[in-house]
Amino acid sequence: MAASISGAARTCYPRAAVARRGGRRCAVIRSSLATSSPACKPLGMRIGRHWTEIQGARDWDGLLNPLDGSLRGELVRYGEFVRAAYASFDFDGGTPSYGSCRFPSSSLLRRSGLPETGYRVTRLLHAASTSAPSWLSCSSSYIGYVAVCDDEDEIERLGRRDVVIAFRGTATCSEWVDNFKSTLTHLPPTTSQRSGEDDGEAPMVECGFWRLFTAPGKAHSSLQHQVRGEVQRIVSEYGSKGMPPLSITVTGHSLGAALAVLTAYEITTSSSMQGHGDDDDAPMVTAVSFGGPRVGNAAFRRRLEESGGKVLRVVNSNDIVTKVPGFPVDDCGAAREDAPAKRKPRLPRWLVSKLGWEYSDVGRELRLCSQDSTRNVVASHDLDLYLKLVAACTD
Repeated sequence: MAASISGAARTCYPRAAVARRGGRRCAVIRSSLATSSPACKPLGMRIGRHWTEIQGARDWDGLLNPLDGSLRGELVRYGEFVRAAYASFDFDGGTPSYGSCRFPSSSLLRRSGLPETGYRVTRLLHAASTSAPSWLSCSSSYIGYVAVCDDEDEIERLGRRDVVIAFRGTATCSEWVDNFKSTLTHLPPTTSQRSGEDDGEAPMVECGFWRLFTAPGKAHSSLQHQVRGEVQRIVSEYGSKGMPPLSITVTGHSLGAALAVLTAYEITTSSSMQGHGDDDDAPMVTAVSFGGPRVGNAAFRRRLEESGGKVLRVVNSNDIVTKVPGFPVDDCGAAREDAPAKRKPRLPRWLVSKLGWEYSDVGRELRLCSQDSTRNVVASHDLDLYLKLVAACTD
């Protein structure tokens, strides 16, 4: 999963259609790219004044069908940042360094295969799992990093100074245990939350993801506090008037995609971010998820949307991970009408709710479907396949 995308450029002619899922639109793109074919890596396009649209200011209306060239390039670029999080993780369970970052911050991107990004890593991020015995895995694992764009040419190309928070997917045994804790748990109220504004439904998220996000480790504070502190520092340093606009892009794959959504929620609902200047000066926060599972219920989705957070879910139709956990239920409590019959809840809503399995898909969905892709569960979830499918889509 650490190998970079390479190979000659290939012209592809995808067939696209727009589908509706429970009232929430998604773009379905069928690509002729075979899974074994190399993906083309688009050259960086100048985004300039259109960067807010690329980041989801208009919920990507008009950009997904067909997939806009600038957005396509940015999705692949953010996917490469996620790949760097995988490449820099020490997977060797037989060594004392297991679970740590293999490279120092100063050379992490370069040694992970990204020598010329224009970004500088400012902090490594760690997550602690308390769901498994300590002998089963490391207590606190390197799970991603924060990087700030500090190259003037790249800032000019992007139209703003971008901050990337990138997360890898599941790597340790204890993280696998957390993945299977699929019941929903209540979120603590935010400073802006008013009693009863969700008509009695409280924001809830998957128990295992939330535990991994909030549990402190022996050598590190919780991932939640690490993110909060670093974002506050960056906004304080780069968010002043007269400086380039600031954006925060949180991206991840699999488990990392779920953490990306929780991180976007944390940033947009925290009191420090809400009190940062006026709305025009506040950083735009966007989550780009690849192969992400469901994270929370409909109230959680509404809370994230109301706070201004934007989420783009990149989904492979054959990827089972994107169809779990729980049952997708819309705001009215009904299953999505256009969902395949095998995915419709077979249980009454009251029982689904009682069991803590009442989920909602968060954000706008870009659904990819390769005509030649394998039905193999592992291959369909692979980050390489996701980036190949995105890169193969031409407008």
